[in-house]
Amino acid sequence: MKIIINDHRKNFAVQEECNKLYPDLKIEFLSKPGKVGGAHSEKIIKETGKTLGECRVVHTKGELTLLHSMTVGDLNQALSDTYGLSAMILRKSGTQWIETKVNEQLGIEKQD
Repeated sequence: MKIIINDHRKNFAVQEECNKLYPDLKIEFLSKPGKVGGAHSEKIIKETGKTLGECRVVHTKGELTLLHSMTVGDLNQALSDTYGLSAMILRKSGTQWIETKVNEQLGIEKQD
């Protein structure tokens, strides 16, 4: 699956596309760093109507390809390095969403 990344897309649109393919995964975008190369924030953007352009300092546009073999670490790195987006990937466990840091090297389709 390919997801279009550009400054005009809304956060929720990217989140919904990812969730359609992987219903047990959820992407939460984090606030942008103060400058290019700056430390990423740990603050989750609650306002899903923000554009991707408002969430990043690197404004590269393109298509992010999601592959079943891709790890959560690969996904996070692609979002960060290529598109300047800082994100937290969560997986569903029962009725709760938990961070995938421990299972970061598992493929995104195996996050259950």
